[in-house]
Amino acid sequence: MRSAATFADRRGVWAFALGVAAVTVGVLLHLPMFWMGRMNHFMLAGMPMGGDMLAGMGLIIGGCFVAAYGLLPRDISRSVETARAIEITAPEDAPLSSAHWGLMAVLVVALIIDVMKPASLGFTIPGMVHEYGVPRERAALVPFFALVGTVCGSVIWGVIADIYGRKASILLSAVMFVGTSICGAMPSLAWNIGMCFMMGAAAGGMLPVTYALLAEMMPNRHRGWSLVLVGGLGAVGGYFAASGLSALLQPFFGWRILWLLNLPTGLSLVLLGRFIPESAKFLIAHGRDGEARAVMARFGARMRAAGPARTESQTARKAPLTGFGLLAKLAALSLAALCWGLVNFGLLLWLPADLVAKGYSMEVSSRLLAESSLIAFPTVFLAAWLYSQWSTKRAVLGSVAVTIVGLAWVIALDVRGHGNPVLPIALLIVGTNGLVAMLLPYAAESFPLRVRGRATGWVAACTKAGGVLAQFLAILGLVPALGVSAALIAAPTLLALILILRFGQETRGRDLRDLDEAMLGSGAAL
Repeated sequence: MRSAATFADRRGVWAFALGVAAVTVGVLLHLPMFWMGRMNHFMLAGMPMGGDMLAGMGLIIGGCFVAAYGLLPRDISRSVETARAIEITAPEDAPLSSAHWGLMAVLVVALIIDVMKPASLGFTIPGMVHEYGVPRERAALVPFFALVGTVCGSVIWGVIADIYGRKASILLSAVMFVGTSICGAMPSLAWNIGMCFMMGAAAGGMLPVTYALLAEMMPNRHRGWSLVLVGGLGAVGGYFAASGLSALLQPFFGWRILWLLNLPTGLSLVLLGRFIPESAKFLIAHGRDGEARAVMARFGARMRAAGPARTESQTARKAPLTGFGLLAKLAALSLAALCWGLVNFGLLLWLPADLVAKGYSMEVSSRLLAESSLIAFPTVFLAAWLYSQWSTKRAVLGSVAVTIVGLAWVIALDVRGHGNPVLPIALLIVGTNGLVAMLLPYAAESFPLRVRGRATGWVAACTKAGGVLAQFLAILGLVPALGVSAALIAAPTLLALILILRFGQETRGRDLRDLDEAMLGSGAAL
């Protein structure tokens, strides 16, 4: 019944099913070439692409478009107009029900699948360098274009979510994941770069869509810790899945198997979609008020009219992002976001190759990093509790401080030239994943309504910008030794800690309307 409701008022379940089947068959047509390389540890560089592979690529591209057509609402203009006219809000103090816990569990699994895609990049780079015979600077084009894809995906998926609805946009992202698994059979680096851009575009929109769903469904009293918990578990779980599967499978199937895993994980995400509720906005836009009321009743959500259209333009004129306190707070959170990107999409992606260069096998390197992420798992629950029950500001400061300690430990290991990297990497994973899980909720709670959207969007963009900067430096060959890199990242991270300590505000238990009153009373100079 849930599946039928999902495709009611869309172009057709038959089109979506046909698209998924076409993408799956397209991927399967690439597997014979992968299997041909079994006598050479699955190294395929330089092998010619057969007609079956070219046909498979056509099926994948066509299948994605057909699946997108099947999910497309019958009346797009009505969907967009309704999305702008109404808002779905959660109740203030409703207790958590089984529906809330179920949604959180499903979204954690979805984020683990989403995060493991870019997290796998670091474990494939050493294999690409060896197989394609290219320098690391050229291989860095793969994560660079993947990250550029996430930036594009973040923007595009925001539009798609309003047109298709939250659930359908997640399903479409999953179909694209399935298609990108053919990276595991590409005989040239150029093809891997192109497919990784597509993978990044599919992954980039998952996190904001997930947060949007939680914001609509979770009671306000539980929103902060639930966002931190879901985001943190998804981030740590994704890294653990990438490193664990690398340790288990790379010794037997080479680096390419990490891309081919997109086939089963993407299909599992499609199946998981049946447990994600349909967007109430979409249901209301198509006259299915009874179903919309049922969904909102399950989660205790309410519908209200959106603010007048003039709000956006008036915001731009009446509430510029000015005032020393406001700009200092924005600078503090932006710098923290940049540093997170440098660590997560720079240092942690460079780490497997660095360990291999120091004499560790890829199996051992992956196992060490998997142990680090496993240690980090319980701390996500602690971070969620601290953020909601102790102090939002101090919890954010704590995650930055833990990141700095991890960076300092990496520096010490590099200076000594030996030592077990499990604990310092665990600290980095704990600090950075706690930071990214708390940073956007904290930013959203730290700025007045009239500039909240722009400020939070800017901080979110800085998380991606840090990663793009790190990989751009790798392309230019300007990445120093791991210890030096950690020292260079530690300096701005320490500055971010000082700025948040000075200009950050405690938001726990605070009525956010106080920010607007303070802004009006001080001429935007908070």
